[in-house]
Formats: sequence, structure tokens, C-alpha cells
Amino acid sequence: QVQVVESGGGLVQPGESLRLSCTVSGYTSASKYLAIGWFRQAPGKEREGISCSASTDSDRIYAPSVQGRFTLSRDINEDTVYLQMDNLKPDDTATYYCAAAVSGLCVLHQNFFGSWGRGTHVTVSA
Repeated sequence: QVQVVESGGGLVQPGESLRLSCTVSGYTSASKYLAIGWFRQAPGKEREGISCSASTDSDRIYAPSVQGRFTLSRDINEDTVYLQMDNLKPDDTATYYCAAAVSGLCVLHQNFFGSWGRGTHVTVSA
């Protein structure tokens, strides 16, 4: 069973940076491809897909709301994914979730992912 754990949330001021981490474990060695996505949900709003990565480094997708400010990267073993968030804005305040799917593709939609973490909270406030 795939397990997903996020970390790195916190309170920052507008314009500052934060890096979230997501570690995925429990998938079998036969699961060669692992797509990992980041989502966020602000109070009273729907969950929003913000970034997604398939197994290959070239397969990264960003939502327009974070394009140019957020960067998704994967470690060499590809079981840990980082979301570098720069120039944070108050609108970025939300609970951030990491999700995984055994797939060689990446679709930035929550229905695509079957394994989810519990989330880490990010607050951007002066």
C-alpha cells in the first residue's frame, strides 16, 4: 500500500519562500512509474491541482496560479518530491496535499491519484 507524507508547511510573510517535501513509500518495485502531484485547498474553496510530475523529469505540469513561482523537483531515487514555493502571496494560504499514482503519465486532477497524504498547512501573512 502506497503511503504519502508531506512536510515543510509553516507561516511566512508575503514574498518569502517555503519548500514542501513529499515522501512516498510502499509501492512495489514492479511499479516502475510513479506520478506525484501537489494540490492545495483553502478554507471554503475547492481543492486545486497546482503541480504534477510523472516519472521523467520532463513531465511537469503547473497550474497558472503558481507558474513561475513554484518549482517541483524529484530526488534521484524519485521517492521524494519537493515543491519550492517562491514569492508567496496571501492567496497561497492553504493546506497542501501530496498525492501519488502508479502511472507513467501525470494528470493534474485529483481523481487521477489514489494515494494521498494528510496535508501540511501553509499560511502567508504579514
